[in-house]
Amino acid sequence: MAKYVFVTGGVVSSIGKGITAAAIGRLLKSRGITVSVQKLDPYLNVDPGTMSPYQHGEVFVTTDGAETDLDLGHYERFIDSDLTQSSNVTAGQIYTAVIARERRGDFLGGTIQVIPHVTNAIKAKITGNAEESGAQVVIVEVGGTVGDIESLPFLEAIRQVRNDVGRDDALFVHVTYLPYIITSGELKTKPTQHSVRELRSIGIQPDVIAARSDYPIDQEIIEKLSLFCDVETRAVIPLPNVDTIYRVPVHLEETGLDAFLVERLGLEAAGPPDLKDWRELVRRIEEPKPSLSIAIVGKYVELHDSYLSVKEALHHAGLAKDVNVDIEWVPAEDLEHPSWERYLERAHGIIVPGGFGSRGIEGMVRAARYARERELPFLGLCLGMQVMVIEYARHVLGWIGANSTEFDLEAPYPVIHIMEDQENVEAMGGTMRLGAYPCELVPGTRTHDTYAVPSISERHRHRFEFNNRFKQDLRDAGLVASGIYKEKNLVEICEIRDHPFMLGSQFHPEFQSRPTRPHPLFREFVAAATAIHREGEQPPLLPDGEPIPAPTDQPDPQTRGIRSAS
Repeated sequence: MAKYVFVTGGVVSSIGKGITAAAIGRLLKSRGITVSVQKLDPYLNVDPGTMSPYQHGEVFVTTDGAETDLDLGHYERFIDSDLTQSSNVTAGQIYTAVIARERRGDFLGGTIQVIPHVTNAIKAKITGNAEESGAQVVIVEVGGTVGDIESLPFLEAIRQVRNDVGRDDALFVHVTYLPYIITSGELKTKPTQHSVRELRSIGIQPDVIAARSDYPIDQEIIEKLSLFCDVETRAVIPLPNVDTIYRVPVHLEETGLDAFLVERLGLEAAGPPDLKDWRELVRRIEEPKPSLSIAIVGKYVELHDSYLSVKEALHHAGLAKDVNVDIEWVPAEDLEHPSWERYLERAHGIIVPGGFGSRGIEGMVRAARYARERELPFLGLCLGMQVMVIEYARHVLGWIGANSTEFDLEAPYPVIHIMEDQENVEAMGGTMRLGAYPCELVPGTRTHDTYAVPSISERHRHRFEFNNRFKQDLRDAGLVASGIYKEKNLVEICEIRDHPFMLGSQFHPEFQSRPTRPHPLFREFVAAATAIHREGEQPPLLPDGEPIPAPTDQPDPQTRGIRSAS
């Protein structure tokens, strides 16, 4: 029977519950204990799929096609396991399921209440994850902060789970924040005390307090928290700021948290934690390295968490190539104004990530052309691949007006169009092409050489696709389809034949990158950018010694002319 570690948060939000839960998972796994991690989110959306990235950061996609909270990305990267839809539970899912059962008459006319009906549904999700995963320990993070009205059903549910399984098989970790008062020069524990009191009022006594702080936490503070929160001194875990989130498991091991958890839950560990590879990872992250500038040209770059997995995948690849990746966050709309080139002139490579809607698209097209003409490494992800195809059709083939039907329904050259099974879909949530699909790689292509396997499986989240009507013309001009989903003959990967590295994927490779195992596409993109960097900072030259001019919106002088769209 599984044991449970419940992670709650107090004082303020965004203090690192997700990283703490992921780090605990890494620690237990390093002792040979199997783990699963689950996020309980109290918002009423069924999932974050229809939410603006500015509201909730990126939407992380699991292999089985669930659109989930970005914390699942942290979980997967830390414990190096693929999670499923059962690892993300929202209040919207719970209430939708309960109301659907009531409409079917499953409750035989009874009055439907938060307790027991909603809490039972939450408990079923928690125990269901344990059964599905077969893990020895399920780590459950409760979103929000203690005291939030919407979190109460989830807190009541985890209280009941502990009663159901017994005190020896469930444990509560409360992550709080210790504010620092500059005028008095001290950390204050009172907010944490109030947060713990709030938890106690609903029947939950924390077993561990993880105290976040911007300053070092001395023993006096630890003992004060222990005394007033009724927690063992060794179970008060200081969590001061660290230079990299990947140091957190190492720090927690140094505090003895893993030993406490193993003892407290009666776990059968294979031995002491084996964090040798993880410590080496942290050492490599923190050692000085040459810097590499990568521009991410996106629609939502003002909130970096909108592209969290892309950012992490770049850093993973940088470690593999022994460089420190400095990200230049470039709003796509800024490339639609005069003097736009200055936003890209320092970049050794360009990434255009995913997104929806027409805002900033022409800026992305400019970024793709800039990379193509200056022979800068370029990686297009989902929308980024589509933009790469649009740019090539316009400026190499000379197809004026080439576009995606997402942005122009009357485009004369719809090189990107809506998928057939999406044409009549009206509902927005959970209706895209989602999850992992197989892809056959074309021998002799850069993509095939990069993966070094004949077929792959990658995760998707999109409605529009490459239009096969134009595949042969684009191939003849040098843009090659190098990966195909054969069952439906869908182009999954494109690359430009005569370019140092210009490649786009319809899928999201960033979701499968790991700190100790970077994704092949990111690894080779960073390798190509590093080669450009080592050659010097100056842009490449034309044969006569003149710099390549900045791109314009006109077709290349060597264009093959406007072709028929038929």
